[in-house]
Amino acid sequence: MAKTEENLKAAFAGESQANRTYLAFAKIADKEGFPQIAKLFRAAAEAETVHALNHLNVLGKVKATTDNLNAAITGETYEFTTMYPQFITDAKEEGNKDALQSFESANKVEKVHAGLYQKALAAAKTQNDLPQGNIYICPVCGNTFDDKVPDNCLICGTNKSKFKQII
Repeated sequence: MAKTEENLKAAFAGESQANRTYLAFAKIADKEGFPQIAKLFRAAAEAETVHALNHLNVLGKVKATTDNLNAAITGETYEFTTMYPQFITDAKEEGNKDALQSFESANKVEKVHAGLYQKALAAAKTQNDLPQGNIYICPVCGNTFDDKVPDNCLICGTNKSKFKQII
């Protein structure tokens, strides 16, 4: 069983990465004037999501909302306290400015995510949902906002007119 579990974890990671990769490919195909090829990439990305979610379910990683929120908080906290700080150090040492910028903005956003999940967990523990409202993300750095949207992203400075509303 241990080998199968490791295989499920590897398959989940691979399918998840394929999803994101194909979505990136679709954006380029759209930009280059290939809408049908872009659509094919988006379809394959969605199929990879189906595979990834199936593997995740078999692994028993999808549970009740409070358990899922705790897992999300743990993951986000690890990213901004341990993973990204080391990545930032490595990028600085190697002089990779693009990677450094990518890691630094992601690190800041992961802290925001952990805070938002903490609020959601507090609500869920009292059998309440979050208050009705909109959620937005910055398309440049991924910063996430509930109804309180600043004029510009607090991490990368992108104007709020470019923020994507999540439905």
